[in-house]
Amino acid sequence: MGRKLPLGIQGFQKLREENFLYVDKTEYIFRLVHDNVPFFLSRPRRFGKSLLLNTLKAYWEGKKDLFSGLAIEKLEEGNADAWKAHPVFYFDFNGVNYQEKGSLERALEFQLQRWEEKFASVNDHNTPGERFQKLLITAREKTGLRCVILVDEYDKPLLAVVEKPELQEHNKEVFTGFSVY
Repeated sequence: MGRKLPLGIQGFQKLREENFLYVDKTEYIFRLVHDNVPFFLSRPRRFGKSLLLNTLKAYWEGKKDLFSGLAIEKLEEGNADAWKAHPVFYFDFNGVNYQEKGSLERALEFQLQRWEEKFASVNDHNTPGERFQKLLITAREKTGLRCVILVDEYDKPLLAVVEKPELQEHNKEVFTGFSVY
């Protein structure tokens, strides 16, 4: 029997562990992670952005077994730094109802609290942006490795309220205050 088609599946681990059909594009992931620069990927809906980000998450978390038999496994041979588990901060702004003021802040708060617990980072800052900056520093100090930030559906909190200009402007301000650069 052939492999199952991964219709609607965005989880790389599920896709690999449950033997779904997977078109190996990990050679491109190898190029992305070794270019050492931030990148912005913009593609139309349903073009696999979430699966790509989920695959990058698995790579940066050091889940080598999920990449068995794929191009990146061979490309990383002999690389002593490959497959080290880096601190990964994965923001997924999908699945939240942004129709009321404060929903974006609550979504960020949930993520920040989870990561502060994971890295034993003390929340002694007022703004989400300051807290996230501290988290990045703490994670780097504790692991000795660079942090990876992945953002999926970054525009959802803005597009979901396009007909509510005041709320859209509020969400823009939240994002502006969350900048770590």
